[in-house]
Amino acid sequence: MNPNVVCVGGGTGLPNLLRGLKKYTSNITAVVTVADDGGSSGIIRDELKIPPPGDIRNCLLALADTEPLMENLFQYRFTAGSFKGHSFGNIFLAAMTEMLGDFELAIKESSKVLAVRGRVLPSTLDDVVLEAEYCDGSTVWGESKIPQPKRQIKRIRIRPEDAKPLDEALEALEKADAVILGPGSLYTSVIPNLLVKDMVKSIAESRAKKIYVVNIMTQPGETTGYSAYDHVRAIIEHSRSDLLEYVVVNTGKVPEELLYRYRVDGAVPVICDSEKIRAIGYNVVEADILNYTDVVRHSPEKLAGIIMSIIKT
Repeated sequence: MNPNVVCVGGGTGLPNLLRGLKKYTSNITAVVTVADDGGSSGIIRDELKIPPPGDIRNCLLALADTEPLMENLFQYRFTAGSFKGHSFGNIFLAAMTEMLGDFELAIKESSKVLAVRGRVLPSTLDDVVLEAEYCDGSTVWGESKIPQPKRQIKRIRIRPEDAKPLDEALEALEKADAVILGPGSLYTSVIPNLLVKDMVKSIAESRAKKIYVVNIMTQPGETTGYSAYDHVRAIIEHSRSDLLEYVVVNTGKVPEELLYRYRVDGAVPVICDSEKIRAIGYNVVEADILNYTDVVRHSPEKLAGIIMSIIKT
């Protein structure tokens, strides 16, 4: 079995999923948000007028069959001088884009260098900016600024509103056996992809099994106080009710010493209120998919195993 899987998202969650899935199939397409405007990616985006490379870089490395030294090189961040804060991989992608004159082609050629299993596509090549509207009526522009006010988010928008997706992304969705949303920051990594023109329509109309992976922890400034049901509700409110079929929720218990560290920053485990999700028509898969390390993340192996079991259902 070598199913066609399309993973939609960004941030640290998407690469984590990709690392597990590549052990089961080589037919993987990662559709990655390009709304990032902070850090190294934001500087490169602003100064070179190209899409932010950071999330793309992480997904390429997650799908790469390359030597550890090469991966370490692409993730290496300079610590001094005018390059301080920049990762080598971001600079590499920026150089490839300038040399080839095309960001999409730069990703494809970089995939060859890294022996990537599958492919990585930006959700759009348009210069998109995120806008958040909060429940108090205030708004803010820019992905990196959205969590800062720590207000409850009502809605996310992108500008331009008619940002176009890549034809390859729509074709991948049409042929997919499974489409996976998340894990990842709800409002700044997952939902922005759904706001790109025709993306929601293509996912909903695909014959694929549609799966949403709920985050393990709440995220201060984005999902404070959110349960699993609240995550699903936000996805639906920004798309349509038939976008999802399955919702995957972690039931593994986060170690107490880790909980304390996250609570200091205002993050707590997402409550698994599966009955509310089932009541609105979705299948819920509950499992211990926690990676027991020094950070709270999904286990790539456990999560990929759950995804494959759903595909085989």
